[in-house]
Amino acid sequence: MARPTALRTARRLGVGALAACLMTALPAPTARANDPARPEAPALKIVGNETQPAFSRADAMFQQVNVETKTDSDGDGQRDTVRMRILRPKETETGLKVATIIEASPYWAGGNDVPNHGVDLDEDGLPADRLRSGERRQPGLVGPSVPFSGYTDNYFLPRGYAVAQVDSVGTGGSTGCPTSGGRNETLGAKAVVDWLNGRARGWDLEGRPIGAAWSTGNAAMMGISYNGTLPTAVATTGVEGLKAIVPISGISSWYDYYRANGGVVAPGGYQGEDTDVLAKYVYSRTDREICKPVLDRLTADQDRTTGDWSRFWAERDYVKDVRKIRAGVFAVHGGNDWNVKTQHFGQLWEALKKYDVPRKLWLHQAGHTNPMPLRMEEWLRQLHQWFDYWLYDLDNGALDAPRVDVEQSDFSWRQQSEWPARGTRDVTLRLNKGGLAPLPGPPVKQSLTDEGRTVTAERLAADPDTAKTNRLAYTTGPLPQDLRVNGVPEASVRASLDGTSPYVTALLVDYGTDTRATAGTVADTSKLICYGEGIPEDTGCTYRTVHRTETADFKIVSRGWLDARNRNSIARQDKVVEGREYRLEWSMQPQDYVFKRGHRLGVVLISTDYDYTLRYPAGTRMTVRAGVSTVTLPIGRP
Repeated sequence: MARPTALRTARRLGVGALAACLMTALPAPTARANDPARPEAPALKIVGNETQPAFSRADAMFQQVNVETKTDSDGDGQRDTVRMRILRPKETETGLKVATIIEASPYWAGGNDVPNHGVDLDEDGLPADRLRSGERRQPGLVGPSVPFSGYTDNYFLPRGYAVAQVDSVGTGGSTGCPTSGGRNETLGAKAVVDWLNGRARGWDLEGRPIGAAWSTGNAAMMGISYNGTLPTAVATTGVEGLKAIVPISGISSWYDYYRANGGVVAPGGYQGEDTDVLAKYVYSRTDREICKPVLDRLTADQDRTTGDWSRFWAERDYVKDVRKIRAGVFAVHGGNDWNVKTQHFGQLWEALKKYDVPRKLWLHQAGHTNPMPLRMEEWLRQLHQWFDYWLYDLDNGALDAPRVDVEQSDFSWRQQSEWPARGTRDVTLRLNKGGLAPLPGPPVKQSLTDEGRTVTAERLAADPDTAKTNRLAYTTGPLPQDLRVNGVPEASVRASLDGTSPYVTALLVDYGTDTRATAGTVADTSKLICYGEGIPEDTGCTYRTVHRTETADFKIVSRGWLDARNRNSIARQDKVVEGREYRLEWSMQPQDYVFKRGHRLGVVLISTDYDYTLRYPAGTRMTVRAGVSTVTLPIGRP
């Protein structure tokens, strides 16, 4: 009751009188206040607007907290909690306040052996109603499972950051149920930001209430794959205190991870996986029964029969909420990532531009991978600058440099102000009987017979000059100069279907023998690089990685899929009358790729894509009207 009285007194006396009052009320300073031996309060070491190593990784404080969320996704009558493991400088026990770098993940406790769905469909076009025990693979979104693996503790903790791991709901030490991108997962990860700001309750493992008095309230989230998806999800809530995110190969809409234009389409390498398979894989909490009804609902609601957009997928779409983001976004993606496909960074980036969200982008030549060992020193420099700017408000020029770093085919890097590069323009080529050309040829019909149930797209795309009944191939002549495609290729095809498969697939192909990057990387074990402070269990050292390359006659650069029944809307199917021509339009995956001088650019049309789409019985006849069918390419300066 004393505080209201003092405030009323302040208003009566005025500021000057209040100051005099306070001076007389304060205790007289003791001799110790002027004692030069008294230790100073711990503080960050900042030189040149950059945090410097000043704190011991070996002496870091470790704590675990169960943080309360706003949801009860397992229906037990209690709010879900998420388990948070924190490493922070020991000086936070004596007054140092620090920002926190968070990696939330469903993978910290490992996963389960879960079969994927069957993708070879019966004659009646309905999917098999059983899981195929022969297709047992780990889901595509794989992540680390060793506590505090990676480099953030070694590099950033000595510079005055706390680092934290969070078990996503339904996994590890958390309660609740995994839902593969559902709202409860977003709110689960958001809760730790709230706890760091005093807005959520937390308890230690003995059940004692615990707060984060050591926290400045500022936080960043980062990670790869699923771990890189949760930062975007949380940022789109607009939560206060989340100042920066670094989504690396992260999903921006779960529909586009497991579907495409009305079709059921798998993440690369994980044919038959879906939201229910992934949720069952990460379901690692102690109670293994309570979430079964939730997992069953995933199987029903994801709808592998039609592949249509629905409220289920709208809940898992983060792009629609980008306008709410209050954090600086540093996005990273690989041009050869066919797991979390490039559409995810592409549509996120366009939305960030639309709403003028502070942003930065790295595009590298590898696949679903960590960029740090590919370009170690520059990655750490830019990431450090990003975090210092957003979490400690250091005026270090983080927003002054060009926004975009793009790795070239020779593995050098270029910087540019935007993506696609400024000056990029759309160029439309006709799919003529004689090849790709800017002018239309005669509107003749050409047909293919679908064999994608047993033949891969790579085999179908090979040798474009040989007539094949199972594909249609269109190529340019040898290119007179390098041609850079950067952006989203678009296909527009006049075609009819006669058979069982509703899929149409377009492949953008670089024809010409060359040595090119693949999705993989390999460690260069010739030299161990130490990037941070080590401890016996974690040296803070690692090897650089280099690109795994392949010499081949061609490369599929991009591809895209459409269920012809969804030609008018991804939210509903319209009947396909066999033999009737329709205008079919769809996008391929965004790319930044240079077709070299002397190579030929090709477009290959097929129906079933063996590694991605559902596989209906072979034999569907697709008839394309050449001359009036097109591909539109975003062409920029090489």
